[in-house]
Amino acid sequence: MPKLVLSSALARWLSDDGGAVGASWERRLDVAGTTLAGALDSLFRQHPGLRGYVLDEHGRIRHHVAVFIDGESIRSKSDLDVSLNEGSEVYIMQALSGG
Repeated sequence: MPKLVLSSALARWLSDDGGAVGASWERRLDVAGTTLAGALDSLFRQHPGLRGYVLDEHGRIRHHVAVFIDGESIRSKSDLDVSLNEGSEVYIMQALSGG
């Protein structure tokens, strides 16, 4: 089963134990799915409020969110049909921007 790792900036939006929100560390979750799209669907079924922080209104990875699969950055934020292995690690973080 793939592991999905959320950086602390995203993990704080997960609800735990009756809806309490607020984690200050990264979070590792086991998710079902053989593609990035499937893994994200599994994540959003468990934590529906997180969808808007990761995906835009068109279902693409948001501009300021970075996704790495097994240490490699994904090539396209709109093509989520990237294959995952049973032991894949998907790391999702909010990218820094500004000037």
